[in-house]
Amino acid sequence: MANQTKIPAYILPIIVFAQFGGTSLWFAGNAIIADLQQALHLAADATGDITAAVQFGFIIGTLLFTFLSIADRFSPSKVFLISAILGAIFNLSVYFFATDLISLLFFRFATGFFLAGIYPVGMKIAADWYAKKLGKALGYLVGALVLGTAFPHLLKVVGQSLPWEMVLWVTSGMAILGGLLLYYLVPDGPNRKKGAKFEWNAIPKIFAFPQFRAAAFGYFGHMWELYTFWAFVPFLLVTYNDLNQTALPVALLSFCMIAIGTLGCIIGGYISLKKGSAKVAFNMLLISGLCCLCSPFIFNLSPVLFIIVLLIWGFTVVGDSPQFSTIVAKTAPSLYIGTALTIVNCIGFALTIVSIQVFAYLITIIPATNVFLVLLIGPVMGLFAIRKRKILANASLLLDAE
Repeated sequence: MANQTKIPAYILPIIVFAQFGGTSLWFAGNAIIADLQQALHLAADATGDITAAVQFGFIIGTLLFTFLSIADRFSPSKVFLISAILGAIFNLSVYFFATDLISLLFFRFATGFFLAGIYPVGMKIAADWYAKKLGKALGYLVGALVLGTAFPHLLKVVGQSLPWEMVLWVTSGMAILGGLLLYYLVPDGPNRKKGAKFEWNAIPKIFAFPQFRAAAFGYFGHMWELYTFWAFVPFLLVTYNDLNQTALPVALLSFCMIAIGTLGCIIGGYISLKKGSAKVAFNMLLISGLCCLCSPFIFNLSPVLFIIVLLIWGFTVVGDSPQFSTIVAKTAPSLYIGTALTIVNCIGFALTIVSIQVFAYLITIIPATNVFLVLLIGPVMGLFAIRKRKILANASLLLDAE
């Protein structure tokens, strides 16, 4: 086993920056959606289609990357670089070549496709370097993604002074810069297992491991809740304002409720060094599940208490994500860690589309104060999965420190 003390200090910051730069492509379209609607004469309801295009691209990309075991057969840093360059090109193509909704959806789909070589591959690179302190490392990586998710809401707060074309240039430039830094300064990690080859049945072989299945289903439950919560935080705040005749700043608080998840990921990563990834994931999911359960009553709270509850929810709703990914990496076959992370991401993000669509339908037939109860399905499923396999009792998952 590699000696963790000899890992250069710059490795993790570069991986984190590359991950943030690469995944910024994900949310570039969200930040400039109003400008795109005006420039391309899009309908008001095109926002959902544009967002879904990236998600579908990511799902198709992860399916292909998984089937071909790309992240395990080839150098992860090289896969990351190529994906970052191609993702940046398609992101910037919106400025040069998009003329209508169809072309815009194609470019966003293609951007999402190559994100499959960025987000899960970045976690694979971290796993190759940090076999022991992986929970901490992934805490920083997922935290960077969370901050990128919250960024569009911050743009609404500070205004639209930045030209929308510049947003595309900057995000594409950051993705390429991150890919180059990663490729030239972060070689293949000491824990990378070489020798993986294409196997058409690699996915069922990976899911044959009971502990891996438990970790995967815990992650799936977490994903059912996460992106729907993020997507409908503004709706939750608007509902509170309408019911209580208040004027809470929706855009600013939406940013805060999502961005605080960055701290949840990082702090959870440090706690995992002492308590283990399994316990951190379980407790984070339990607390966010309790927030789901109590959601009908939070609209009766004072504004201060309401905001505190939402900050706790935002902190825990994603704080379990890097720890579930850590457990997935630890319980997957060593030759197929990259493939395992990719397929789990693929299925998890597919579930987010279902969850968002179900929620969007339910808000038309269920009182707004009760609709967030549907998110409780995810935490219940996730908690049951990791409890059923007694993953908490597995000593190898309890300690993440050396």
